[in-house]
Amino acid sequence: MTNHPKPLRIAITGATGFLGRALVARLAARGHSPVAITRERSGAGRDAILWNPERGELHPDALAGFDAVINLAGENVAQRWTDEVKRAIRESRVKATDLLARTIGAMASPPNVFLSGSAIGIYGDRGAELLDESSPRGQGFFPDVVAAWEAATAPAKRGDVRITHLRTGLVLDANGGALAKMLPPFRLGLGGRIGSGEQMVSWIALDDWTRAVEHLLHAGHAEGPVNLVAPSPDSNADFTHALGTALGRPTMIPVPETAIRLAFGEMGETTLLASQRVVPTRLLGTGFAFEYETVEQALKAAVG
Repeated sequence: MTNHPKPLRIAITGATGFLGRALVARLAARGHSPVAITRERSGAGRDAILWNPERGELHPDALAGFDAVINLAGENVAQRWTDEVKRAIRESRVKATDLLARTIGAMASPPNVFLSGSAIGIYGDRGAELLDESSPRGQGFFPDVVAAWEAATAPAKRGDVRITHLRTGLVLDANGGALAKMLPPFRLGLGGRIGSGEQMVSWIALDDWTRAVEHLLHAGHAEGPVNLVAPSPDSNADFTHALGTALGRPTMIPVPETAIRLAFGEMGETTLLASQRVVPTRLLGTGFAFEYETVEQALKAAVG
């Protein structure tokens, strides 16, 4: 990745979450000035910006003087999707994004860049079909949520503001996200493929994810959706084998599809059984170079 010496002042929502913490640490280490946009100032730093997206509260001048805004706000999807949870998943993303976008759109001198969270879940369950940013969206609850999430950035589109949608896949790190939840049974030798294991998993190492987001702050032609996934998606069976190998443990105990449906319902269908073979066409087109191109490399680094 090309080095960019100019330090940026960056406002970030979701700065205390799994991805946000890692991103703030990288940006600060690289000489940038990340500032959290948060509901509570406690633990967020003295420069933190207060907001309440549910009530539409963000001071009109809160983003003045910032070079970029990164939006990672959103209810955790890794829980059983009751009607209440589904409403929270949608509203937490759409309302927060709309509030930021309207605030940016009303500014006389807005930030130059608006990187807004998104997900490869927009493609839905697509089997072995190769998917890139030009692929049509899928059908169902979560593709609908992601489409509305991306559309909510529209009010920010004025002048030279560049809007990029961070379509993120499965982010791999032993200390957070899905991998951290998978590790306990796998360390005990109780891991195995999910269902048939044929469903495709599109993943990215956490370090590559933070590097990619920083890269996109400077990639002036990277506008619209950008898939944040490694170049080589894997089947769930291959992913499972690679994790077992990295841990030195067997992976002989499959999890039946019926067990996933009973335990997790629609969330399990959408996030564990669905197949998404996604590639990062636009990210590679910006000149970004991955440090972890294979799942074996990524998992060895994460759990080794």
